[in-house]
Amino acid sequence: MAGYFRTTLLLAALTALFMGVGYLIGGTAGMLIALAVACVMNLFAYWNADKMVLSMQGAQEIDEATAPEFFQIVRTLADRAGLPMPRVYLIDSDQPNAFATGRNPANAAVAATTGLLDRLSPDEVAGVMAHELGHVRNRDTLIMTIAATIAGAIGLLANFAIFLGGRRDNPLGLIGAIAMMILAPFAAVLVQMAISRSREYQADKAGAEISRVPLSLASALRRIDAMAHEIHNRTAEANPASAHIFIINPLSGGGIASLFSTHPSTADRVARLRDLAGAMGAAPAGARGGSVPPVVRGGRRAGPWG
Repeated sequence: MAGYFRTTLLLAALTALFMGVGYLIGGTAGMLIALAVACVMNLFAYWNADKMVLSMQGAQEIDEATAPEFFQIVRTLADRAGLPMPRVYLIDSDQPNAFATGRNPANAAVAATTGLLDRLSPDEVAGVMAHELGHVRNRDTLIMTIAATIAGAIGLLANFAIFLGGRRDNPLGLIGAIAMMILAPFAAVLVQMAISRSREYQADKAGAEISRVPLSLASALRRIDAMAHEIHNRTAEANPASAHIFIINPLSGGGIASLFSTHPSTADRVARLRDLAGAMGAAPAGARGGSVPPVVRGGRRAGPWG
């Protein structure tokens, strides 16, 4: 519950920032217009964000006939999580990665890259997809879509305000108003990062519980993180605004860019999963136990285990 309360406060902070920039542009009327615009944008995102994201990533929907065992993995995990069967997509990218989208569990979709199936073990794939279903169960896909929409709108409004010069009679004064217009988009990005990072930790926990192989999820996170810096995801690079939806940041940039990553430290996530595995008394990564079937794509075993 603490995580949801924190997320609610962060979303409220984003909305306040948006309305504040609107006030600097047009006073009380501008603030109300900004609120109305935010509502319209979020309504549009509520109904269309999943289609837009899947289209941007070049995702192709699959069924049980196309990839029977991968489809069965998702079905088994969805049943275990108490969720409706989501739509399942594949993305033609050699970089291993995955994401979930959709406004609610009844309209959810999960997507994995071909690299995820080719390069990770069956238990690691199961851990990753359980993480994504954790996002669905926690309704993170809608929360993160709203956060991204408001943060993007703040940036657009701030640029518009700078161009117009803002209200001269605002209580901050002209210099304060200009500073606010410059800092508001930066603050919005920080809040969006905080929301995304908080939800990733919760999805890791949910994924570990759903898959029952937390150490396999930890192993998958380490391997995906390493390969994300070596293998370019050209589609994700062309659409960097959607990087926050992936289980690991698909962008290959490092250095100062890592300070503004929407994802928490992989090492920290792995450490938390190891602690959780100890508390659960989970089997070591790779142990079959209560795991799910191996992944097969296109009628053959996918990856190095084939």
